[in-house]
Amino acid sequence: MDASIERFLNIDILGTLKDIAAETGFTQLFQPVGVIPCGYLIMVIISCVLLYLAIVKKFEPLLLLPIAFGMLLTNLPGSEVYHPELFAGGHVNWGSFYETAGLIDYLYLGVKLGIYPPLIFMGVGAMTDFGPLIANPKSLLLGAAAQLGIFLTFIGAIALGFTPAQAGSIGIIGGADGPTAILVTSKLAPELLGPIAVAAYSYMALVPVIQPPIMKALTTKKERKIRMNQLRSVTQREKIIFAIVVTIAVILILPSAAPLIGMLMFGNLVKESGVTDRLSKTAQNELCNIVTIFLGISVGATATADTFLSLQTLYIIVLGVLAFCFGTAGGLLLAKLMNVLTGGKINPLIGSAGVSAVPMAARVSQSVGQKEDPGNFLLMHAMGPNVAGVIGSAVAAGVFLSLFL
Repeated sequence: MDASIERFLNIDILGTLKDIAAETGFTQLFQPVGVIPCGYLIMVIISCVLLYLAIVKKFEPLLLLPIAFGMLLTNLPGSEVYHPELFAGGHVNWGSFYETAGLIDYLYLGVKLGIYPPLIFMGVGAMTDFGPLIANPKSLLLGAAAQLGIFLTFIGAIALGFTPAQAGSIGIIGGADGPTAILVTSKLAPELLGPIAVAAYSYMALVPVIQPPIMKALTTKKERKIRMNQLRSVTQREKIIFAIVVTIAVILILPSAAPLIGMLMFGNLVKESGVTDRLSKTAQNELCNIVTIFLGISVGATATADTFLSLQTLYIIVLGVLAFCFGTAGGLLLAKLMNVLTGGKINPLIGSAGVSAVPMAARVSQSVGQKEDPGNFLLMHAMGPNVAGVIGSAVAAGVFLSLFL
């Protein structure tokens, strides 16, 4: 008998098949992760639920879909696309990085080094019209008041046992600004990045559900019917000067806010200058879309079973929704006060748009107002506090970074 045939016949086929099966991801899928039974399987199910919410329910799909898919990839045993140990201790372990790094490890460097969120802010700036804020500067106060949720949640998180740095990362969810939450968390509490990102973008998608009950509870029918005077026209020169002055003033006062405010105002200046249309279109479209993909997948990959399936995640989810509620209430209450001081000239509903979910929060103000008076148009008035909220959340982020970094 030929020697090769004899060796083949002597192979323990059943044992070999068992060995092959043991090396596949299917068997590992049902293994415990730490003390969590079937941790990988649970995370795969959660990822699929988030994909369903992004695709079918359209909950912030542009970011929730990449986040959910990144979560799916990192929790499939054996994929080796992301290695948390390379980023342990809050810094990149370059010594072993190039030997073991997977695809998402390289993409995650853009998060860890603070590159992606400012680039997205540049795109946001290129898509934002600060005209309503310039026409009604009082809107800036409403944007500031809506940051109340950030600081109240910060206090609540500390009371639950989180460190100040972690509490700041959780509180920033109340700003309703995903890139800001990701930047702050990647710097202050990278171990919480997955849960905070999922909570932030999930609640941003739920703004039309979360805000209206609070708006109706804190305002009267008469207040919701208030019609505001039409805003004046804002010139191109005013918009250009605004971008430059805000950049100088905010960064001199709070240097740690420079990456976010700087890129936000640069993107806006590129748009409003009228001489860089190609750059403006690129910032709004191609660049912003590419960065969004990389940011979503890499942030989602940090949601591993051992970090996501914990009591901390439950606390973050609860605190996140409280942050949104307090932020909405803060803007509404200040708008009510301003309405009294101005003799009934301000509709308090625009105060809820102070959270920086642009332009969704402004549209919610418009929608709730029109349910009381179909002829009332609050959208442009609400856009003032809305874009002010973008600046406010960036400033709040700068405060936390300067305090705890």
